Amino acid sequence: MTTTIDASATAAASRQKVRRAAISGFFGSALEYYDFLIYGSASALIFGRLFFSDSGATATLLSIATFGVAYVVRPFGAVLWGHIGDRFGRRLALVLTIALMGVATFAIGLLPTFETIGWAAPTLLVLLRLLQGLSAGGESPGSTSLTVEHAPDAHRAWYTSFTMSGMQFGIALGSLVFIPIALLPEEALYSWGWRLPFLASGVLTIIAYLLRRKLDEPETFTAMREEGTRAKLPIAVLLKDHWRTTVRVLFLSTINIVGTIFNVFALAYGAQNGVPSAVMLAVVSLGNLVAMVMSPVAGRLSDRFGRRPLFIIGSLGASVFIALLFVAIDAGDIPLVYLYGILGIGVFYCIPITVGATWYPEQFPAACRYTGMAVGLMLGILLAGFAPAVAQGMGAGGTNWLPAIVLCGGASLVSSAVALFAPETFRVPKPLLGLRTAGR
Repeated sequence: MTTTIDASATAAASRQKVRRAAISGFFGSALEYYDFLIYGSASALIFGRLFFSDSGATATLLSIATFGVAYVVRPFGAVLWGHIGDRFGRRLALVLTIALMGVATFAIGLLPTFETIGWAAPTLLVLLRLLQGLSAGGESPGSTSLTVEHAPDAHRAWYTSFTMSGMQFGIALGSLVFIPIALLPEEALYSWGWRLPFLASGVLTIIAYLLRRKLDEPETFTAMREEGTRAKLPIAVLLKDHWRTTVRVLFLSTINIVGTIFNVFALAYGAQNGVPSAVMLAVVSLGNLVAMVMSPVAGRLSDRFGRRPLFIIGSLGASVFIALLFVAIDAGDIPLVYLYGILGIGVFYCIPITVGATWYPEQFPAACRYTGMAVGLMLGILLAGFAPAVAQGMGAGGTNWLPAIVLCGGASLVSSAVALFAPETFRVPKPLLGLRTAGR
């Protein structure tokens, strides 16, 4: 009887830990991608005039380029936070990343503009954007790694999917916040209105920070600490024994190019080609709200049918519907803009993003899981970060969407081809994760 009660108590405690990890992951990702969306929207619609007003016709291009700057330091953040997470604990790394991200985002809302302090304004903007990128290098990789380690084997993708739901919620929230901002009178928009979304991020920061402080370390990590098997230098272990896996995750994660093209380039393209900014922001918001609901569904399906087939179906479908979205924008067909945007992002793109959140860390052993997930993912996302600026530059300043579709199609084909040869992990027991793929 006592044994039964003890077992029930242990199971209840385990469920509480994984739920806490899932909820923490939701709010942490919500903050990261709320920042992603409001900065992307501001760079596409506002920052060119505020911070690059002396640059003439290239102001929008320079502004969008600052969006990509954060992605340059993400791999360095991945090494830093991965080392802290694998060496000193997942919880510590996640508390620090959320604090840094929140402070940097809030500070952007306090910046003076070019008119006030000249070129010091864009310099400070880029500096804060770099801090955002540094923190983002460890945010979602750490959150998903921790949830995978807490979750029962049969439901790893289900629980991890809530981190991705948080990502979609953050993007949807950011776009919803920007809709009334974009509708403000011009004087109000450029004087104080643009600051409000950045200052409002403080609410999400406080919630996420408090949740992170209550997290428990997963048993996988505590066992390594007790046994003295933690890697002294996780990045060295990664480069020596798991570099092929890191490269594989890099190529898998290039599917994120579709997301940045949709959330940034498509927003600017629509605004420059006859679709009101409020409409494009609404499309982004609705697409991501649908994705927020779709992510747990994708997680359930992945736990039942495997990571590989769902990843490939979603990747290929996403690029098709993004192409159709641009056709609808050119035609000025607003109902089809909504339909293709929702199907492309809310359904198809959401699938590989959700599956990847579980699949990527599953391919690494516990000793370097945080570092491997972070470095592989951030190197892939580095390409995604500059995709909108490349598309803007090659597309005649945003009047031609063909380069954007070439980037999306190429990312879908590359990630799908790599997925065909990636190990299937959905039935691998947690203690064996990553061990079968070492050095392969």
